[in-house]
Amino acid sequence: MPYTIALEKAWKDLEMISSSDKYSVRLLVDTYDVEIKEKRIFSNSCNIPAREYLAILILHYLIGSLKNTYVPSGEWISFKQIEGGETYYPAFHKGVIEPLLRKYGKNPRGIFSALERLGGEKIDICETAIEITAFPEIKVRIILYEGDEEFEPEANILFDRALTKIYSMEDITVFFHFIVGSI
Repeated sequence: MPYTIALEKAWKDLEMISSSDKYSVRLLVDTYDVEIKEKRIFSNSCNIPAREYLAILILHYLIGSLKNTYVPSGEWISFKQIEGGETYYPAFHKGVIEPLLRKYGKNPRGIFSALERLGGEKIDICETAIEITAFPEIKVRIILYEGDEEFEPEANILFDRALTKIYSMEDITVFFHFIVGSI
């Protein structure tokens, strides 16, 4: 149970600010029921408890939403631009960007198939870029650059700077690991 302390703290923080005993939270294409008294989070699509790491992400999202700390700023940033991001970027690249490149590096346009499963849309910031809604109001942009004889394929993930008001660097890493695993 590596997430026990974080979960206990998140539940306690949510209890302190909540005016309800139950919430429904959409994450990608699933909805999760959050039951505060029972300290349970269930996926509606498969009626199973959320994994611990997802439970933490959902709880932190709810806490941020209830405190009104997530208000999109309109400023899109990458992981390197968050506090400590430059230092931790090699681990982020290995755990998030490399799996994305393994899946779509040779065929960047293949990422458009994720739009059918997850919703979202193509965006015009480059030839192969999508924007998906991860949580209500939290959008993520995934950008792929096709390689050639001179350059290897590249990828980047952008998010609104306001995400750093509800998620720590570790949360952001886990969040994007989950998203990349879903596409």
